[in-house]
Amino acid sequence: MSNCWWISTIFILLILPSTAFAFSEKHYQEKWCTEQGGKSEVVLADQTRADCITGTHAIEFDFGKKWAEAIGQSLYYSLQTGKRGGIVLILDGPKDQKYWIRLNSTIQQFGLPIDTWEIAK
Repeated sequence: MSNCWWISTIFILLILPSTAFAFSEKHYQEKWCTEQGGKSEVVLADQTRADCITGTHAIEFDFGKKWAEAIGQSLYYSLQTGKRGGIVLILDGPKDQKYWIRLNSTIQQFGLPIDTWEIAK
């Protein structure tokens, strides 16, 4: 019985990061994309998948801490579709505002052709 506490502790630590948000990225993606009249999980010519394609944008969805990765994916979706890049950043409250600032500062500094939207949990 004395060894069970550490197994429980490890289990809790492993599941905490995945439960920080009430919903998965896909949930936010499907809801937002549908509201914008877009299509989710669009397979591109090279068999990669864009998170959302609207009439004007090729959009990547990511949680705040993955802001930098979202830039590259958005630019690639734009390249593949000829549409303007977009990023929807999913933020977990005020503590994630730093990621929103980093994302938009980088886009502005380098004049990247990416529009951004945020979803606050």
